[in-house]
Amino acid sequence: MRGKILLSTAYLPPVEYFSLISRADEILIEKEENYLKQSYRNRCYILSPHGPQLLSVPVYLGSQHKTPLKEIRIDYSKRWQQVHLRALMASYSSSPYFQYYFENIESVISKNNEFLIDLNTELTMRVMNMLKLKTSLSYTTDFQPEDSIENDYRYKLSPKKPSGFSVSEYLQVFDNNTSSIERLSILDLIFNVGPEAVNYL
Repeated sequence: MRGKILLSTAYLPPVEYFSLISRADEILIEKEENYLKQSYRNRCYILSPHGPQLLSVPVYLGSQHKTPLKEIRIDYSKRWQQVHLRALMASYSSSPYFQYYFENIESVISKNNEFLIDLNTELTMRVMNMLKLKTSLSYTTDFQPEDSIENDYRYKLSPKKPSGFSVSEYLQVFDNNTSSIERLSILDLIFNVGPEAVNYL
């Protein structure tokens, strides 16, 4: 699947998101849609000692029924940065590559980006760099209805439904046969297998 693909913005999304990126020549990130709640746009899942754990970035939603995604601001009145960074440390500090990669992620999360899309894009580009993916990335300039263009994955990847994508098993901090769990953030793979992560995409 070479060529251009269309993706939603996403916060530290699962492996399948980067699997799509690795197979494309160009990525278009949807910027003109209305914000979609309970999606990967502001949430991810990591593997805690007790199983999958949701990390969600709190956002301000306008009084209107629908808010353009590019206008979604992050709510810093909630201490989500500390919660997310502590959760990552609790879950992955003993993983083989945590010390190598964590500071790179921490610096972005701690940066206080005003808009959600800017936080997500910066994290996505950091992860792409970790995976040595050179795919070009840009934003949409107008909204196209779902499935009106080729390779549209904006609404196919969702925490509410199985994606059908499976990752080969890999060693994890908590050896409980969970590498087959869907929806885990790409960080689970990166912290556990490091430079080999790209081979699992």
